[in-house]
Amino acid sequence: MSELKFDGLPGVRFSALAFDVDSGERVFAHNENDELDTASMGKVFLLHTALQMYKDGTLDLEERLHRRPSERVDESGIWYLMEQDDLSIFDVALLIGAFSDNFATNVLIRRVGLENVADQVEKLGYRNSGLHDFLRWPRPAKAPRTLSTGTAAEISDFMSRHAKDEFWDESTNEVFRRWLGAGADTSMVASAFDLDPLAHYNYQRDVWVWNKTGTNGTIRADAGIVMTPQRRVAYAVFANWESGTDRVVDVMPVMRAAGDAIHRFL
Repeated sequence: MSELKFDGLPGVRFSALAFDVDSGERVFAHNENDELDTASMGKVFLLHTALQMYKDGTLDLEERLHRRPSERVDESGIWYLMEQDDLSIFDVALLIGAFSDNFATNVLIRRVGLENVADQVEKLGYRNSGLHDFLRWPRPAKAPRTLSTGTAAEISDFMSRHAKDEFWDESTNEVFRRWLGAGADTSMVASAFDLDPLAHYNYQRDVWVWNKTGTNGTIRADAGIVMTPQRRVAYAVFANWESGTDRVVDVMPVMRAAGDAIHRFL
């Protein structure tokens, strides 16, 4: 197992785990059961719940959702820059997977329901991960403290189960993987593979990555699947630090080092 120095940055907490999807062999592990804030990472449970509702017959991916001005959140995403006011649920979910779109997230939460997301997370067996709120700033006093939380153990397990088609038939799991496979943020763990950030749902130099990230001023989080034609690895690496300090330039090399360790293993 690789010896990465996740505890080498004073004031930064890491939760990290990577393992071979098929054999279970660990690539690295560090405080993998610690619950950290994960910013947008919890959106993966929203996408999963939408697909589960589709399989249950309570949601149609072709249903069109009309956005509301009160749901607009700028920064992450592109829908707030677009003129189109209504999109299919499939396309709303695609914006979330591709650009972690905040506007699209709020619209889909209205349709899916945070309570249904929480129910799905519980059914999945996860106790320390989840999506706790919709996007809003500033966060009111009685609102959940943070958007989402997670442990590297639970989120990497979730990614592994999707890779193995555990939840539904292969074609439905493929929808989930394609949503995440469109993800344009390859700046963290995935940076080690030097992918085309806008088009990498395929093998590039014999490596294929699909992932989801989460960021804000005190969080960097990356989780997903890296595979070659012979092996596949599930990973999750989360970093938190205190507000008022900028640790991004310190954390990002550790994220890439985690990707390098996965690359060597593969």
